[in-house]
Amino acid sequence: MSAHPAVEMRKIVKRFGSVTANDQVDFTADRGEIHALLGENGAGKSTMMCMLSGVYRATEGEIRIHGQTARIRSPKEAADLGIGMVFQNFRLVQTLTAAENMVLGEKGGFWRGPGWMRRKTEEIAGLAERYGLGCPVDRPVWQLSVGEQQRVEIVKTLYRGADIIILDEPTSVLTPGEADQLFATLRRMRAAGKTILLTTHKMKEVMSVADRISVMRKGRMIASLSREETDERQLAQLMVGKEVVLRRQEREPAGMEPLLALRGLKAAGHGGRKALDGLDLTVRKGEIVGIAGVAGNGQKELAEVLNGLHPWTSGEIEFDGAIWKQASAREAIESGIAHIPENRMKSGLAGSLAIADNLLAKSYRGPERSRFGLLRGGANRRWAQELVERFDVRTPSLDTPVRMLSGGNQQKLLFAREISLRPKLMVAVHPTQGLDVGAADSVHRMLMELRASGSGVLLISEDLDEILQLSDRVLVVFGGRIIGEMAHDEADRPRIGLLMTGSTGAEEAAAGRAQPAEQQQPDPSGEEAIV
Repeated sequence: MSAHPAVEMRKIVKRFGSVTANDQVDFTADRGEIHALLGENGAGKSTMMCMLSGVYRATEGEIRIHGQTARIRSPKEAADLGIGMVFQNFRLVQTLTAAENMVLGEKGGFWRGPGWMRRKTEEIAGLAERYGLGCPVDRPVWQLSVGEQQRVEIVKTLYRGADIIILDEPTSVLTPGEADQLFATLRRMRAAGKTILLTTHKMKEVMSVADRISVMRKGRMIASLSREETDERQLAQLMVGKEVVLRRQEREPAGMEPLLALRGLKAAGHGGRKALDGLDLTVRKGEIVGIAGVAGNGQKELAEVLNGLHPWTSGEIEFDGAIWKQASAREAIESGIAHIPENRMKSGLAGSLAIADNLLAKSYRGPERSRFGLLRGGANRRWAQELVERFDVRTPSLDTPVRMLSGGNQQKLLFAREISLRPKLMVAVHPTQGLDVGAADSVHRMLMELRASGSGVLLISEDLDEILQLSDRVLVVFGGRIIGEMAHDEADRPRIGLLMTGSTGAEEAAAGRAQPAEQQQPDPSGEEAIV
């Protein structure tokens, strides 16, 4: 191993106008280690890595690569130093194949002819296989899943000779299974001598894969620890500056009065496939019902049907005592259904509009917000300011475009708007995806407050810890049907995982639940710390 660290960043300062994003930060990573940079949204960790990869230039400070001072003023200069970065939002040309994306920028590129491109494709496929990153490199990117596209980005950095590889929030768009595959790949890369820098806010992932963990808070480096000398609770406290309670919150028993009932619901997905295939479920007032399942088993269509965004072909929906026919989005809103969509910036918020305008998007027709077709300007701004303060949305002003907010503040703004509607039912899809522990805790508290007020919550999430922490009942969806139901006290990860496969494990899990009471083992996880 080299006598010098692979990366040294000393007294790094980065300012954007009057805002200091990084303040005298020191960071070191050794060759052949996985080093996690942990922090809340807006802590400055991505900014640090953007300076290392040449996207930004440091205002002050020194960067050394393998002991040599480096001036990194562009991504090309970073690449020449063996640094590659895989961004949270992939940078791929959708109409080109994966292999063609990787050779973009090479002299002559894939215009050299089919023979040259065929040899390159074989070379790239071999490289991917060597690191356990197998993906169809000869297919257009738009045909690949999100997990496959991420593998393409990683292979691209390897193909271009990177030995210091930065991954920015790499699991925010992956299923749990895809995340496990990614971690196996990272370990293989570490064994090959690569230095892996991982920015994240997920403690469980950090404790699973990282050798060292550096924690940032408000632009400063707080601590750098080996995995063996810390735990999730300490990391959470370092991240947010105070102790975080990491256990299931106590609550009153769930309500019994029915609110939503779906009976034999069927709906088609894209390409005419069956998305919902005779789905049955109920949600009661004052109850959180969690929907667990692998992505693509009808969760997206279920949420859209309930919010008037997707038609259903047969079956029955009863909501608050009324039988629905096909409903529009406006009718769903007026019925009292709120929606936290999977992609907040694609389906929930208008990034170019101001905060105040986004808050008014669903209520501007109401008498409190308008009169004779004209918006109540002053009253609406006072109302918007109250929501911003109540939900702790951190913004310079109500006129700031939503795209300028951090992910956590965007999500809090979305919740502020939806909860202000005083909904009877909240349909929350991946509500904490991409959020740090502090922002996620705020979201969980909002959902619990809705439950306490008597509203129903349908929680659709691929985060089993979140499902187990919040749900009164857990339903498992597979193939557009509910194939398992468990009360909180009987739900656990292995049982849910078996049901999520839709295979014989489902029958085994069901058999386990049918055992006589004296044969069943108590669930030891009732007070388990969950992040």
